[in-house]
Amino acid sequence: MTKKPNSQYNLAQPGSLPVRIATRQRRLMFSKFMEECRVRDADTVLDVGVTSDQTYESSNYVESWLPNKSLITAVGVDDAEFLETLYPGLKYVRANGLALPFEQKSLDVVHSSAVLEHVGSFGNQVKFIKECARVTRRSFFLTTPNRFYPVEFHTVLPLVHWCPKPWFRYVLRMIGYSFFALEENLNLMSISEVHKAASLALPPTEFNFKVATVKLLGLASNILLYGERVEENA
Repeated sequence: MTKKPNSQYNLAQPGSLPVRIATRQRRLMFSKFMEECRVRDADTVLDVGVTSDQTYESSNYVESWLPNKSLITAVGVDDAEFLETLYPGLKYVRANGLALPFEQKSLDVVHSSAVLEHVGSFGNQVKFIKECARVTRRSFFLTTPNRFYPVEFHTVLPLVHWCPKPWFRYVLRMIGYSFFALEENLNLMSISEVHKAASLALPPTEFNFKVATVKLLGLASNILLYGERVEENA
């Protein structure tokens, strides 16, 4: 039987333990975002990768938790125009994160949660980081699940994602997870892969970056990539 994900690329049921855990982790990552990017009340914020799914408490959490909705621009490939009604003042743009329809340095801060693993190949992951960096005036903050956490968060399967990627995708197809077997839908990253992608995407003369994690049960569950324009520190 083929198992179909929701619009958040997830199989977990609303209110389930995995979803409650994910909400907790998102709270931690949101705090890191506010701290690392030094988000101020007057900052324009671009959130790349909003979802049409509204079944989880922490769906589109930046839109929900940031106080000044009129300074938020939300971008996604889904039809999430409802966000403009839900959060008056917010602007929604339907677009792909690999080709953002914004000028260079046009927004103060760029945020993206759990999108990097869904843009396809490693080359696309590098391009996605480049695009987020291109449009920010000051800093960006990206998150992605850690490939080497014992549980794979989208499918809630244990350990099988530690296999070489072709083997992992083969297993997914065999057990009915064909959607996640496609690289364009799920391409998990390790800490070293995120660091390599950032190194390729970000000219050192333009950006400083660091790769960090948040932990769950003592292990790194999510990877955080934070970048800041060098000129802002001069």
